Amino acid sequence: MKEGKIMNHLSIEKTNVPIWFIFRQNELLVEEKEDKIFIPNFNDLESVNINPVRVQDLGIRSCGKCYSVEVSKEYTEPLGMKFITLRNLYGQVPDEIYIEAGRAIQIMNWDRTHQYCGVCGNSTNTILNEYGKICPQCGFISYPRISPAIIVAIVKNGKLLLAKNAKSKHNFYSVLAGFLEPGETLEECVEREVMEEVGIEVKNIKYFGNQPWPFPNSLMVGFTAEYDKGEIKVDGVEIEEANWFEVNNLPSIPGSISIARKLIDWFKDNYTEI
Repeated sequence: MKEGKIMNHLSIEKTNVPIWFIFRQNELLVEEKEDKIFIPNFNDLESVNINPVRVQDLGIRSCGKCYSVEVSKEYTEPLGMKFITLRNLYGQVPDEIYIEAGRAIQIMNWDRTHQYCGVCGNSTNTILNEYGKICPQCGFISYPRISPAIIVAIVKNGKLLLAKNAKSKHNFYSVLAGFLEPGETLEECVEREVMEEVGIEVKNIKYFGNQPWPFPNSLMVGFTAEYDKGEIKVDGVEIEEANWFEVNNLPSIPGSISIARKLIDWFKDNYTEI
């Protein structure tokens, strides 16, 4: 594989050489150099002997021209490169690049899973100038799926509710989150998820902010809320453990790129030990 121009690991500068987010299933191809990880960038795929299954033009982003590429599951990474999951990539590249990688894998997965019409099974055609697939047989149009989810920081007497997810491989605590159900408002989703996961009721629900999140294709909508009533009783399915934590006694928490961490930082900035 020919060596391409490498993006600086510590700073983001636009370059005339495209950035290629190359996925083998749900793993991203990265280059290792001097114990650091980079997203490869080069002029075109032919110059580095990559035969893609499909390519999506992601347009010009803040870091430059970007493409999302799908290669076959049999594809073997070149010398000096490896495939890595996005979760394991976290913290090893600049936040801006990580966000673009998350966008790229969502577009790639949508393209891969919508080659055929979900109504009649006919092959679909890509719509020009937008992310859409149209069935030439029945006219059904599909777009990339966005799954809205809530995430909420709940405060009680100057303490923050943090929980450990039963299915997570990471040994940290975070604020509660869950997906929106059909016919539900975001605030109703906050109330339901909190009750289902830890058995308490909340009040004074206020919008905080939002963030795209590629696990798997979410839009995380953040809220703050106050404890109302009830005692913590974890569901044992989604949540393994939950408790109230003071500002100066927080457990291990998520990294800075996530809205979960921003909610926790909001708590740290606005509350002191009581």
